[in-house]
Amino acid sequence: MYRAARLRSWREPLGFLLKATDKIGVKCYKTSSALNSSAGEHVANGDILYKQEHLQLRQSLRKIIDQEINPYVDDWEARGQFPAHKVFKTLGSAGFLGVNKPTEYGGLGLDFSYSVAVAEELGHINCGGVPMAIGVQTDMATPALATFGSDKMKRTFLVPTIAGDMVACLGVSEVGSGSDVANIQTKAVRKGDDYVINGGKMWITSGCQANWMCLLANTSDRSPHQNKSLFCLPMDAKGITIAKKIDKMGMRSSDTAQIFFEDVKIPADHIIGEEGAGFTYQMIQFQLERLWGTAAALLPMDKLIAETSEYTRQRKAFGQPILNNQVVHFTLAELQTEVEALRSMLYRAVGLYIEGNDVTKMASMCKLKAGRLSRQVTDSCLQFWGGMGFTNEVLVSRFYRDFRLLSIGAGADEVMLSIICKYMNILPQASGKKK
Repeated sequence: MYRAARLRSWREPLGFLLKATDKIGVKCYKTSSALNSSAGEHVANGDILYKQEHLQLRQSLRKIIDQEINPYVDDWEARGQFPAHKVFKTLGSAGFLGVNKPTEYGGLGLDFSYSVAVAEELGHINCGGVPMAIGVQTDMATPALATFGSDKMKRTFLVPTIAGDMVACLGVSEVGSGSDVANIQTKAVRKGDDYVINGGKMWITSGCQANWMCLLANTSDRSPHQNKSLFCLPMDAKGITIAKKIDKMGMRSSDTAQIFFEDVKIPADHIIGEEGAGFTYQMIQFQLERLWGTAAALLPMDKLIAETSEYTRQRKAFGQPILNNQVVHFTLAELQTEVEALRSMLYRAVGLYIEGNDVTKMASMCKLKAGRLSRQVTDSCLQFWGGMGFTNEVLVSRFYRDFRLLSIGAGADEVMLSIICKYMNILPQASGKKK
């Protein structure tokens, strides 16, 4: 039903992907001069990982962004929320919410490099909040369900999520445990044929509009890494309270909620995969989230550097363009070099991932670098805009606020450093533990 409904006007340009699916493997490194055509300012930089199919996918998505999203972003930012159901239905009808999901559940069945291409192109949206919410829908709340969930749960939740008929959210963080996932307190207790859930979740993207939540909860008294399970939780279940919509400094167009659960009852078959494997499943989802988030940050940084270059070329101070000052053009050149270095690291990590390698260390490095570099780019560029940079009339100030989250969400910088240290075998062990 959903498959047929999605073959509409926006979907037609993607027909080539469905025909080419059986030809698309994981070796995506052949350089094509065709990639230098007009898909956007920096699509040509993707030729190390991307093929012509990736480029065409991005071109189709950019048309939707230019016509259906960017004209309304300023209004959504002012309102503090974008219409997720409407936007997701547009994207779902075009096939963009299930690029790497199985075809039998409405996806395109492509590898993760295509999800990264979509994430990178979503950076063309003139804010951080909308791409973030789309990423939750495609690569943060649904990977575990697509990989480990039962057929029933996939048809109940994954199919309509890919189609854009449901909005998904991810319930991991709590008031007392953000990056410390092992310390969550929400419990799901098995009682007969049901689980009864009590607790609460904090900082939930799309929490005010979501139809279901991918919920992480404790299901036993075993060790913190073995006592957690993931569930598909319908958000209209009795006992769920959306306590408040959180007022944030950035990501304004994406609603973020605090949610409480009081004796919420769901059928036992709503569990994703095996009981007790939730922590492992969530760690897998985090790797995809960190790669996805890195990709989504690239185009905005490219755009801010380009806009700042043009502004400082036109703006004069002390009788010459601001850009003529060596500190300005050298800084912009160095920032662009750093962005390209991050892009290359991301593409390498994605290439290794789709070949079946563990990329936990590289995903953490990408996430760490993306968070820190985005802060450096926005801060440096805003400085060169002078007084205009301190207003809400220019894009750089919006991303200055939005990108601050990248070093906090999906694992703080300090957590990424700890993971990297662990893989380098230089992380000190806790006192009392034997080596």
